[in-house]
Amino acid sequence: MSQESRVAFVTGASRGIGKAVAIRLAKEGRHVVLASRSEGPLSEVKAEIEETGGAASVCAVDISDRKAFAEAIEGVASEQGRLDILVNNAGITRDNLLLRMSDEEWDAVIETNLTSAFVAMRAAARPMMKGKFGRIVNIASTSGLVGNSGQTNYAASKSGLVGMTRTVAREIGGKGITANVVAPGFIQTDMTANLPESVLDSVKGLIQVKRLGSPEDIAAAVAYCTSDDAGFLTGQVIAVDGGMTMC
Repeated sequence: MSQESRVAFVTGASRGIGKAVAIRLAKEGRHVVLASRSEGPLSEVKAEIEETGGAASVCAVDISDRKAFAEAIEGVASEQGRLDILVNNAGITRDNLLLRMSDEEWDAVIETNLTSAFVAMRAAARPMMKGKFGRIVNIASTSGLVGNSGQTNYAASKSGLVGMTRTVAREIGGKGITANVVAPGFIQTDMTANLPESVLDSVKGLIQVKRLGSPEDIAAAVAYCTSDDAGFLTGQVIAVDGGMTMC
């Protein structure tokens, strides 16, 4: 099975990092299943991929609905006859200081960012083992590596991804499946678009390359982690942050 014949499932694929990842994987010949809650934006990404000769399909699903999400992944594996690549990218923020954070804010972030990745990996593991090949990439954040004020829930969810990914890498590595984490730093997405210019200037001062990252920077790292060449890379955390957390 050549790299160009692989089937990839990407969550949060309608915009930002997820969209960039989907486009990059499709450009490299993978059939990309675009997953998100709303079908409309996914159809636009699908059209964009197909305009450049790529192959994609749409899977509109609420990833916080565990049963529906698992069934969606199993359905894709059955329909495509295989599932080779899983990229858990979908995530939300509900920022607040510890003493002000509600149970609802905590639960929503943990359910979407962490539990959904568990559900997806559990559902994808069986078809990957059947195919004797698998590449799992969980998109975390540097907030999960060093913490960030006002993001107790978000940092916990992203840190949890690291521990969960490393455990999965140990459990199924012998089946030809790798599992890694890509941890973006400050990236130009909807989450950073509304930050004041003064805040952005301060952030850039902490980044060694003196700029924010782009979704394409993250997509490049994911592309390698999901490639056939990355079979000896597993259980690792790759911080794509311009050197912000290097010390």
